[in-house]
Amino acid sequence: MNASNSTNSTTPRGTQTPVNTMHSTHSTRAIIISIGNELTGGQTVDTNSAYLAGQLGMLGIETLYHVTVGDDRDATARAITEAAAQAEIVLVTGGLGPTADDLTRYALADAMGGAELVEDAASLAELEAFFHRRQRTMVPANRVQIMFPAGTRPLPNACGTAPGIAACIGNAKVYVMPGVPREMRAMFAQHIAPALPAGQVVIIRRILHTFGTGESDIGTRIADLMARDANPLVGTTVSAGLVSVRVTSHAASTLEAERLATAAIAEITTRLGEFVVGQGDQAMPAAVGALLSHRSQTLAMAESCTGGLIGEMITDVSGSSEYFLGGIISYANAVKRDVLGVGEDILAQNGAVSEPVARAMAIGCRAKFNADWAIAVTGIAGPDGGTPEKPVGLVYTAIAGCDHTEVQRHIFPGDRPTVRRRAALAALNQLRLRLRPRPRRES
Repeated sequence: MNASNSTNSTTPRGTQTPVNTMHSTHSTRAIIISIGNELTGGQTVDTNSAYLAGQLGMLGIETLYHVTVGDDRDATARAITEAAAQAEIVLVTGGLGPTADDLTRYALADAMGGAELVEDAASLAELEAFFHRRQRTMVPANRVQIMFPAGTRPLPNACGTAPGIAACIGNAKVYVMPGVPREMRAMFAQHIAPALPAGQVVIIRRILHTFGTGESDIGTRIADLMARDANPLVGTTVSAGLVSVRVTSHAASTLEAERLATAAIAEITTRLGEFVVGQGDQAMPAAVGALLSHRSQTLAMAESCTGGLIGEMITDVSGSSEYFLGGIISYANAVKRDVLGVGEDILAQNGAVSEPVARAMAIGCRAKFNADWAIAVTGIAGPDGGTPEKPVGLVYTAIAGCDHTEVQRHIFPGDRPTVRRRAALAALNQLRLRLRPRPRRES
């Protein structure tokens, strides 16, 4: 989602960075086509297109668009034909299996003007060897996987049974790969990327993660950097309260593209200040982990409505055992009372979802683990359980440290998974801000 490009709302904060307009140097263009009813029907998320676009960008090849097509021969043929007319590179994934709904090879033959499908003897030998190594019998249906439109060449599949296909349609090079991500990635790296033409333009992509304010506020602060003809091109995306700022620079050299991207990231970081969580792979959990490691401090947590989600986020980061001691999922009041030491009177007077209970959970957790820091979360994730006084989405997050315990009250919108994820990120962000070095005041 892009924030507003309007620049007349407020004056952007921080030092102005000159924005270069896009130069006219033509880059090699690509279109990515993903095939499968499971994609168009929403049962499976298309991760192949994102991966391929990223790989193309590193090669200096511009992706014009992605398109998803169901298991339909005519629709797939039209998509390939249209893509070949607009781009020099067409990447297709999916529809190369042995079943009746795998129609991509037929659609490619149609897009090539009705090319005949012919069997490739070398591919057949490789397929038979594949089954022999696994002591399995190759059924007749698998033979369709070694049928290729005349004039094309097979691309070996080191991880599966479906070879890819390399073809030419007009001035476009068309590469068809399996839809299985592991097979597709190996085939692209081994047989396609080395054959692609070097892009005339170097494309550098950077991403900056922020938390604690809305996309509209972020957009206002960097509005002048988000012009559609700017270089670098700046845009925003949102996920459960985490607003990510994307920076894409284009230049004739890697050095210049890096310089443009680095300058833009520095300017955005200056304007957004403490809202900036990290860059690239350093999202919230990794940012918190880096701060704890720098301080040589430890963390424990007591989770109620998040049900262990914060612990999962923390331990997804490699090396988290250096600072993470463990956690308690104190879903029941008895666990809050007997394990964390939350007083029965506190629970009776305030209810489990309350500021006093969150505070007591954090203090009890810190003591239980003898940790430098403890996170506690209690709330109503929904869809049931809310009241006028305590609505669905009400969450208390608490951070206990050696100096004091801080509790924050939140009301998060969204369904149950969204509330839980927002609560987890909010708790981690609360700790992040406690851990951040404070700027020195001038005397």
